[in-house]
Amino acid sequence: MEQTSSKHSLITTKQLTLIGVMTAVICLLAPFAIPIPFSPIPITLATLVLYITAFVLGPKLGTISCLIYLLLGAVGLPVFSGFSGGFAKIAGPTGGYMLGYLFLTLTVGFFVEHFSGRPLFYALGLILGTALCYLFGTIWLGVQMNLSLMQALAAGVIPYLPGDIIKIIIACLFGPKLRTAIQRLGN
Repeated sequence: MEQTSSKHSLITTKQLTLIGVMTAVICLLAPFAIPIPFSPIPITLATLVLYITAFVLGPKLGTISCLIYLLLGAVGLPVFSGFSGGFAKIAGPTGGYMLGYLFLTLTVGFFVEHFSGRPLFYALGLILGTALCYLFGTIWLGVQMNLSLMQALAAGVIPYLPGDIIKIIIACLFGPKLRTAIQRLGN
């Protein structure tokens, strides 16, 4: 009887638990930041942990987890870069990147779910998700700080590309293994 009722619910207990765990992981790791003197955008672990979240949870649940993280930060919990929080952080120069996190997670999760076992497609999804995050972040940063497109790219994208390549490689190596391990839980 329990199996039947869990199949008809929107989110199972296992899924809800995984959303909670991954949201907690995001909240614990995303605040660690290294400030950069020439940019309001610090180097963080946020994108890496969101990549892993998308691998573990897929597009729907991963995006829900990301949204919960953003809402927790918006109400003031210190889960954003540099252990900050509050709506002002979302409304500030880094807000576009935070909005982009939702699209990053959705895109990566889509590729993970629809191209299972195909590492090149995982990498493509990670790159496209990161590009979407950069798109929102760069436009937002440029508007907030009255920067040209090239200035916004120089301040918010170009310095971060080497680190993002490393994060994408890490996610490609460990994301599928974590996904498989999590899927085996409870089966």
